[in-house]
Amino acid sequence: MRKGKNNNWKKEVPTLCKAFLSLKNIEECKKFLEDLCTTTEIHAMTERFQIAIMINKRIPYRDISKETGVSTTTITRIAEWLKNGKGGYSLVLKNLIKLNEQN
Repeated sequence: MRKGKNNNWKKEVPTLCKAFLSLKNIEECKKFLEDLCTTTEIHAMTERFQIAIMINKRIPYRDISKETGVSTTTITRIAEWLKNGKGGYSLVLKNLIKLNEQN
């Protein structure tokens, strides 16, 4: 698949999404992520998501930066995705709130 520039990767995203949706629990998801991604990639995704949670809780950017060690520039970029992205962060954050209320 890597031969030359592969611009068809976007058409394969639904297959990846289906793979995630097929997982039954956190342990299965962790195993899949650890096989699929490098440690650095998992760290980056986890960090971005934790920052999105903090932004959603209206924690000041400088406090987020102090706690995470991430620059305010990166935090601002994540806030922009949260506000004007495709709505994925907001959707997941709302779903997590619902899950927490049920437990």
